[in-house]
Amino acid sequence: MGKKAVVIITAAAVCAAAAALVVRHRMRSSGRWARATAIIKELEEKCGTPIGKLRQVADAMAVEMHAGLASEGGSKLKMIISYVDNLPTGTEKGLFYALDLGGTNFRVMRVQLGGKGRGIISQEFTEVSIPENLMVGTSYALFDYIAAELAKFVAKEGQDYQLPPGRQRELGFTFSFPVLQSSINSGTLIKWTKGFSIDDAVGQDVVAELSKAIEKQGLDMRVSALVNDTVGTLAGGRYVNGDVVAAVILGTGTNAAYVERAHAIPKWHGLLPKSGDMVINMEWGNFKSAHLPLTEYDHSLDTESLNPGDQIFEKLISGMYLGEIVRRVLCKIAEEASLFGDTVPPKLKVPFILRTPDMSAMHHDTSSDLKVVRDILKNVLEISNTSLKVRKVVVELCNIVATRGARLAAAGIVGVLKKVGKDALKDGEKQRTVVALDGGLYEHYNEYSKCMENTLRELLGEEVSESVVIEHSNDGSGIGAALLAASHSQYLGVDES
Repeated sequence: MGKKAVVIITAAAVCAAAAALVVRHRMRSSGRWARATAIIKELEEKCGTPIGKLRQVADAMAVEMHAGLASEGGSKLKMIISYVDNLPTGTEKGLFYALDLGGTNFRVMRVQLGGKGRGIISQEFTEVSIPENLMVGTSYALFDYIAAELAKFVAKEGQDYQLPPGRQRELGFTFSFPVLQSSINSGTLIKWTKGFSIDDAVGQDVVAELSKAIEKQGLDMRVSALVNDTVGTLAGGRYVNGDVVAAVILGTGTNAAYVERAHAIPKWHGLLPKSGDMVINMEWGNFKSAHLPLTEYDHSLDTESLNPGDQIFEKLISGMYLGEIVRRVLCKIAEEASLFGDTVPPKLKVPFILRTPDMSAMHHDTSSDLKVVRDILKNVLEISNTSLKVRKVVVELCNIVATRGARLAAAGIVGVLKKVGKDALKDGEKQRTVVALDGGLYEHYNEYSKCMENTLRELLGEEVSESVVIEHSNDGSGIGAALLAASHSQYLGVDES
């Protein structure tokens, strides 16, 4: 009897201890979830974009645009004069070329334009990798290599591409590096980015360098236009639709360009162009305002970036940074609420390991068990055995960060429309305003683009939003450059019939 009593008492003690452990675990677990929930709630509040705040952002964008047009350095927005005063009209005819140099590859393209009502008859392009040694060599070596590839491309021209007799070939040059432009076809390189470092090219006119190399190849080709990819997107949009007034790129980075009346540019000291218009490259990624909803994660990302204090708008809305913001929030929840267990997964501490395409895939996961989220956490961050509850937290974070970015992008667009007087209908008139959009973020992150377009409607109101259209304008940096070579051709006005 005594033995039985001891056994019963011991078993009871074990059960009580086990129960206490379960209770403690539940308490600790509920404490962790309470902390995780608090972090998410705080993020949601700090990322908040109520319509009143978005209107303030749009107003601030318009004010900064005015300031940037008034004087150089007058605003965080550079408002660069592009010297593009003739956008394509759809009547351009002939054979034109484009060279797109913006990274470790460059593209060469030819486009045969059919004139009014016929559009682009045919197009071809080739993509060429730049050897690493040329990215850090000499200006002479880089442009020689590019010109040689251009000559090869021209040599392989088929019967579909006809240049009228006695005409010089004309090229649009998209050069996606910081340039101080002085005319439609000249510009001085300010500095290299994206892994290039060719000291003797800095301070040189890149069109002159390319032209010398082309001449050396025995190629009779003139660079008619030096353009930025956003200006190219605007040209491509205008070619197919005369109502296009602005272009926005939402990709790895972000930028906007729009058509301004030349007399509304105080810092323009040249003769007013015949068209009365001038395309402005805003460089809107550098927009900054006290009204932008910044969080601790944005501040730390900015501080640790290569360009602290710059490109604040870009760091909130573009593809380069959205996934990184989500990673930083997940890291904090992992540290303070043990979301993924008692230790923070090592991969989660690696900056930029979570790319925006991964974030987009998780955000779009419609499976009942969030299988896509599970797989990305496992394959990218090496986090296994996540619960459905944890996976739902990840989707919620993606939604908060993407929604803020998309709504701010919409506010930026409204700021541009406000500047050109297209944010309201005048005397009930029916106008049509088109904004050309391009970039992988806009094209592939559906939740983002849908949210941006809905926010645009919300900001403009029902009546005005019926007259404002977003159109996808593909490949501005290629076709757009060729079209600008056409609209700035030396043979404009010459009868081609």
